[in-house]
Amino acid sequence: MKGHILDQYAVVGNPIAHSKSPSIHAYFAQQTGQDLVYSTLLGDEVEFENQVRDFFEKDGKGLNITVPFKERAFAMCDILSQRAKQAGAVNTLMMGKNGDLFGDNTDGVGMVRDIIKNHGQSLTAKSILILGAGGAVRGVLEPILAENPESVTIANRTLEKAHALADQFDCLASSFEDLEGPFDIIINGTSASLSGSLPPLKDALVNAETWCYDMMYGKDRTVFLQWAHERGADGADGLGMLVGQAAEAFYLWRQVRPETASLVDDMRQQM
Repeated sequence: MKGHILDQYAVVGNPIAHSKSPSIHAYFAQQTGQDLVYSTLLGDEVEFENQVRDFFEKDGKGLNITVPFKERAFAMCDILSQRAKQAGAVNTLMMGKNGDLFGDNTDGVGMVRDIIKNHGQSLTAKSILILGAGGAVRGVLEPILAENPESVTIANRTLEKAHALADQFDCLASSFEDLEGPFDIIINGTSASLSGSLPPLKDALVNAETWCYDMMYGKDRTVFLQWAHERGADGADGLGMLVGQAAEAFYLWRQVRPETASLVDDMRQQM
């Protein structure tokens, strides 16, 4: 079609060159027959807000926001989804019909859908332990609680941070020393896996029935999943969460829900 300009989308972060988002959204677009272009935008520490405004002023349709700008994107929004309000951070932006900037957080729902749909696990009536009390954990708590677990315990090195988050979301808080297991499900929301380290976890936190999930992912089994495996527990890493949060953003923008399991398999093989 002559003169037809494709809808523009992008992911903003710093660093950003490593981002898998463009290839993920290209795959979704092809799968669902959507015409769009998705690129990366190196976020500027000083000019971030102007970059966002500029993108939408030039008729951009949607942005994904990643580290370290999720809280700044949150502060820019005119309208926030309930889950974005709860998370205090935004990873998906779009412009409303009347020029209002709308922000959402798809991290938690992406993770929960991965756990339930792709791994066949239920969170309902389960005892859940979440490791860490940072932004990543804050972003997933609301969708986890929506599944009606029996209990959710947040454990963190700094107990005050765990208590602050637990109070906000009506969960339990614990130090690593005081944890009593076993739990049905353990979710690692610390970035410890990236540096190859682990919080001080007791063996008694898991048994053969425990299922573990690491929000981080890599070519090999993460340190946390290796720890679980050595104690007889099964689990999965966060590659499906990465694809799942992207699928949720894609759905918000295009009102079409892509299928994710085949892409996760493809990405896993490419690693």
